[in-house]
Amino acid sequence: MTWEIIFVFTLLILAIVSFVWERIPADLTSLTVFGILLFVSMATQSEHLPTLEATLSVFSNSAAITIAAMFIVSGALERTGAIDLITSYLRKLVKLPYKGFIFVMVIGVAAVSAFVNNTPVVIALMPVILSLSREMGVASSKLLIPLSYASIFGGTCTLLGTSTNLLASGILRDAGHAPIGMFELAAVGLPILAFGTIYLVLFGNKLLPHRETLTSILSAEERKEFITEAFVRAGSDLHGQTAKESGMLKGRGIRLLEIVRHGVAAQGNPKDIKLQYGDRLVLACRPSGVAEAHSMKGITIQAELTEGLETIATDEGAIVEGIVAPHASIAGRTLQEINFRQRFRMVVVAVHRKGTNQRERLGSLRLVEGDTLLMMGSTDAINSLANSEEIIILDRPRVPARSLRVKMPIAIGTTIGIVTLATLNVVPIVSAVALGVALLLLTGCMKPKDAYASVEWSILIIIFGMLALGQAMDSTGASLLIAGNMTDLVKSIAPEHLQNVMMLAFIYIITSTFTEFLSNNAAVALMVPIALGIAATLGVDPRPFVVGSCIAASASFATPIGYQTNTYVYGVGGYKFADFTKVGLPLNIICFIVTVFVVPMFWEF
Repeated sequence: MTWEIIFVFTLLILAIVSFVWERIPADLTSLTVFGILLFVSMATQSEHLPTLEATLSVFSNSAAITIAAMFIVSGALERTGAIDLITSYLRKLVKLPYKGFIFVMVIGVAAVSAFVNNTPVVIALMPVILSLSREMGVASSKLLIPLSYASIFGGTCTLLGTSTNLLASGILRDAGHAPIGMFELAAVGLPILAFGTIYLVLFGNKLLPHRETLTSILSAEERKEFITEAFVRAGSDLHGQTAKESGMLKGRGIRLLEIVRHGVAAQGNPKDIKLQYGDRLVLACRPSGVAEAHSMKGITIQAELTEGLETIATDEGAIVEGIVAPHASIAGRTLQEINFRQRFRMVVVAVHRKGTNQRERLGSLRLVEGDTLLMMGSTDAINSLANSEEIIILDRPRVPARSLRVKMPIAIGTTIGIVTLATLNVVPIVSAVALGVALLLLTGCMKPKDAYASVEWSILIIIFGMLALGQAMDSTGASLLIAGNMTDLVKSIAPEHLQNVMMLAFIYIITSTFTEFLSNNAAVALMVPIALGIAATLGVDPRPFVVGSCIAASASFATPIGYQTNTYVYGVGGYKFADFTKVGLPLNIICFIVTVFVVPMFWEF
């Protein structure tokens, strides 16, 4: 084993740890890997590491360009209201029983997600599903996970269904093999859709938790609550009294969680501790309790909150939930940096992220995409915020501008044209989507500024970094070493006629595990080159292994962090991490069985 192989393996392990640890964003991890590879390659001039030109060649990867273009196409479909067509379709189904509604919703959402990036589909439909859940008298938690899963089902059926399919196809083509066809994956994707739908229809209602949206569940102590802070004012009558004695919390929808005095949390039950001037009180408030906290005598809500609440008249104020939208400019910035109150005329009461309350001071908390915000503001401010691109208000669907709605046929026609050209192999798919994007911009379906903003650059950075790492693994022989060890293992435990199927199962399990805890694109970028090496070692066609890796990277159901749509419904639906495992793990197993059984039937080794 050479030092280059040891270096690449070390870099791979550190990248995986960073992805799982989540202390820094996944795209920054990938960018760091890319930078280290460039530096070490140039510093050592090793003939086994990729050259500068070879490493930089990942930026010319046609799959990444295609993925970026498809983000723009999906953005145009969303902005012109094309995705909203499914809204009217779903509203007609509210009188159906739960199982009937789930069946039709899953099929409908999967059909759209097969050709459109599934994140905007889920984002656009979340407010609709929340509204329909109230009309149906069904907890939103019974519908939101199926919504996310349905979009994933659709992504397994076509080349355009998810960025992982496009990336795998590009790697396959660069290795000298035919790229994946537009509907080639449907041979395994459609059975997964069928079995997945049956599973959700039959068992979804029993396995899914009964929880409401954020504002409906904050009163339950064991469930999700929002955290805010207050200070005991100088001269307050509360000085020398306990919270229990003062009655300050009685019937107000507020719980006292902690008392911080001189920067240190006071020991003991906070309700029994005598308050002092300057004490910082950490309060858990349900929505109705926020207004109550503002009116409590003797305490001051933290400065940024107080200033905002003073501008909201009691008779016109309202509390709403929203999530930080994909591509939002406010992501990565603090509320103070954004000057949120002045910019939106709204006050952020609290932030909920990935199933946990954020206890840090809200003003210094950096927002990330998918954060659920509890906000207070006037009706006019809420209506204005609903039309912004920064935050998606969860109790009202977005309505595209009328000037964009008239361009819906162009957006739909362009998408159909891209699919047709790619299916008939008239031109490579990258050429079709490039032409389609040009047409969308020329016809005004999107402005160039909006088109560039719709691209998820963080995903592209992950792809470029992992492609560079995969390239280094290949050039140093690390991929071949992994492939050889996996091949030896399979040969030692399986009879010859089952070795290929056993290897397919191994590749699926490893890719699926990577996807659940890392990133679906990172998993494909790392595993497809290894799959190609395994196929070369075994002397078989790599296509079955690559298809298995594609499906495993898309079929991510067991955690809320493995797939972006899962992350978005995670906070909105009031779910716990274990909810996804309970519902999604059996679905992962179903997809594994279907893939291992179906792939050898359609793709010969």
